[in-house]
Amino acid sequence: MAGETVALAGYAAALRYDDLPAEVVACAKDAIIDTVAACICGADKPWSRIVIDYAERTGPGGSSRILGRGSAVQAPAAALANGALAHAFELDSLTRPGAGAHPGATVLPPALAVAQQAGSKAPKAHGGRDLIAAFVAGNEVMIRIGRATGHTNEARGFHAPGTTGPFGSAVACGHLLGLDQRGMANAIGIAGSLAGGLLEFAKGDGGMVKRLHLGRASEAGVLAASLAASGFEGPRTVLEGEFGFLKVFCTEYDQSHLTRGLGSEYVVRSTVLKRYPCHATAHAAVRAVRDLQAEHGFRGAEVEAVTVTGTKRMVERHAIAEPADLMLAQYSMPFCVALALFREARDPESYDAGALADPQIRALCRRVRLVPEEGDGHGHRAMGSTVTLVLADGRRFERHVDTGFLEAGELADKFARLTRASLGEAGAARLYDRLQRLETEGDLAWLGVK
Repeated sequence: MAGETVALAGYAAALRYDDLPAEVVACAKDAIIDTVAACICGADKPWSRIVIDYAERTGPGGSSRILGRGSAVQAPAAALANGALAHAFELDSLTRPGAGAHPGATVLPPALAVAQQAGSKAPKAHGGRDLIAAFVAGNEVMIRIGRATGHTNEARGFHAPGTTGPFGSAVACGHLLGLDQRGMANAIGIAGSLAGGLLEFAKGDGGMVKRLHLGRASEAGVLAASLAASGFEGPRTVLEGEFGFLKVFCTEYDQSHLTRGLGSEYVVRSTVLKRYPCHATAHAAVRAVRDLQAEHGFRGAEVEAVTVTGTKRMVERHAIAEPADLMLAQYSMPFCVALALFREARDPESYDAGALADPQIRALCRRVRLVPEEGDGHGHRAMGSTVTLVLADGRRFERHVDTGFLEAGELADKFARLTRASLGEAGAARLYDRLQRLETEGDLAWLGVK
C-alpha cells in the first residue's frame, strides 16, 4: 500500500491507554521496569560516566532525571544519557523474532525525559498510564519498521537500533506531546534524517560507540517530536519513498511489514528480556552450558572443547576468539560461553576486567568453535543453539536451547541483581514494587531521584 508513514502516524497519534489489552500493558511494564534496572546498572560504567558528564554539562536547568545518577537536566540530555545507560552493558530488551530494534533503550529514555519535562510545566503532569501508552505507540511503529528491514540495514554496515530507534523515540515523544496525525507524520519524517550508527566497532576497537548509538537514537526522538510540535515539517513518505529509509538503508526490504496487523496485532508483545549481560546471540548457548554444568556437576577447568551451532550471521559476526575489550567480550559468543563455565553468568559483576584477563577463560574461549546450522540463510529470526561439550576425561554432553531469555517470574531477581549495588537491597525492592504499580502513578517526577 501507499502512505505507510501517514498510516503509522495516524495509528500512533490515536492510541490510548484505555484501548490496550491487559497483556499488552503487562508486557510494556515489564520492559519499562527492565530498562530502568539496566540504566541504573549502567550508570557506573566508565563510558557511561563520560556521557553523563556531557549531559550534565550541556543540559542543565531541566527536570528530566538521569537514572542511576539522580541529576536533573533538559529532556534531550536526559534521553541521550539514559539511552546510552540502558545499552551500557548489554542488558536491555530486544525482540523475538529479531527486528533490529531495542524496545526499552530507544523508547523509554526519551519518553520518560519528555514526560518528566512536560510534567514539570503542564497543568496536569504525565503519569504512568501516559508513559505506558507512549511506550506502546513508539514500539508498535519501530518494531514494524525493523521487521520491514529484514535486518539488511546491518548487511550494509549500519547498527540497526541506531537506524530504527529514532522512529520509535520520535513517536513516543510525539504521543506525550499530543501530536495529531499530521504532526506525528512530521516527527517520523524528521526522525528519518537523524538515523545512523555504524558497525565498525565490531571489527576490533571503539566499542564504547555501540552504547552511544542507543543514546543518540533516544535524543533524536526528542528533537524530532519537539520540532514537529512547533510546526517543523519532515517528508511524509520517509519510510516508503524513493529516497526513503527502506530503499536507502536496506539491501532488501518488505514494505508490507510497515502496516501488517496494524490495529489488530500488538507487535510490542514480541519484546524479550535478557537473562545475561551479553549479546542476544549468545543467550541460548550460555543457557545450554549452564544447564549442562548444573546437571552433570563438572567444572569449567574440566572442559576440553566446545562446539556451538548458530546462524550464518551469528558465526560471521560473533566468533570473536580474542576480544580486545569488554564490549567485544560481551559481543563474542566464545567468550560468553567460556565465562559461563567459570562464573555466574547472570551477574553483571562477572563481566569485568578480571574476566577479560583470566587465563582459564581466555584459553577456553579459544577452544569454543562456532559452526553454522545446515541450510541457514541470513537467519536473523533464529537465536537457538546446540552446544556440544567434551571434557578432559572423554565424557561428551549435548544440549539444544531455543532461547536463553528471561522467563516468567525472573524479572524481580534480575532487577535486584542490577540495582542493589546502587540502591541497596531494600531500596531496590521498594523501587521494583513501585514500578509494578506504574499505571497508578499520577506523575513521574519521582522516577530517577536518588
